[in-house]
Amino acid sequence: MDSDLDHFLQYMSTVRRASPMTCKSYSEDLRQFIDFAIENGCGEAAGVTSTLLRAYLAVMQERGLAKTSRARKVASLRSFFAFLAKRRYIPNSPAAGLRAPKLSRGLPKFLRSDEIDILMSAPLRDGADPDLGARDVALLEMLYASGMRAGELVKLEIGDLDLNRGIARVIGKGDKERIVLLGDHAKTALATYLGPPRQRLVDACGDARKTRAVFVNRFGRKLSDRGVRLIFDKYCAQVSSTLKITPHVLRHTFATHLLAGGADLRFVQELLGHSSIVTTQIYTHVTPERLREVHARAHPRGGPRGEKPAED
Repeated sequence: MDSDLDHFLQYMSTVRRASPMTCKSYSEDLRQFIDFAIENGCGEAAGVTSTLLRAYLAVMQERGLAKTSRARKVASLRSFFAFLAKRRYIPNSPAAGLRAPKLSRGLPKFLRSDEIDILMSAPLRDGADPDLGARDVALLEMLYASGMRAGELVKLEIGDLDLNRGIARVIGKGDKERIVLLGDHAKTALATYLGPPRQRLVDACGDARKTRAVFVNRFGRKLSDRGVRLIFDKYCAQVSSTLKITPHVLRHTFATHLLAGGADLRFVQELLGHSSIVTTQIYTHVTPERLREVHARAHPRGGPRGEKPAED
């Protein structure tokens, strides 16, 4: 099955244009199953049965693997064997009837407005490197203003920005292009960073050919996904002792705050780059602040001292 896996990963990378991280996850999940199959006397894809697949998933459950991880493995197995069946490497897919464990979908984690203020000011605390601080403020402001993913942010090049119009061109999943909005705070932070601070960081690399990436590391080279996560880990404790701040938390916060402020769901869908509005609907949960505001306006005794709410 090793050659089958190689063909599948090549297909995912070149035809489906899956990200390196996605291909890595597929590789790890399927390699684990292949090892299990070999241990149980099955070394060929054509010999894999639905019984063997269910036995493998049962072992994963016995080992205490989380439901989300088991659901991902089911998805990997379905995709792999569907690919083999479509290419006629096997007569049909033994994974077609596999059921993933039912997941309870929790509400997305997001930051309150006061936590956002703390996060944005954290890079400029006393003793911080001013150039890296300017970069980090621009990075945080841009993620919050645009709702883009960390992987989209690190791909940004100088030519993708139009600060005069307050927009940026983003290449998202499946190489789909979309336009995101920046807002005044992000524009100001970017204008500051793209001046002397970024220039000094880029000059540090010493190469004649300078990177066109918007965000660079302390050595003047393109910032990586891991670099973005390390930046978030650096400021996490300053904002919340209970909530781990990640780039995706800012994406959740972006969508939550827009919808709580009255933005149309379709508008938010477009900005997030979701192909289906069903994905965006998870952000339609109501924040406590919004609940209090509506209660104060709508309930006869909801306002201060039982005042009647003003007519709209």
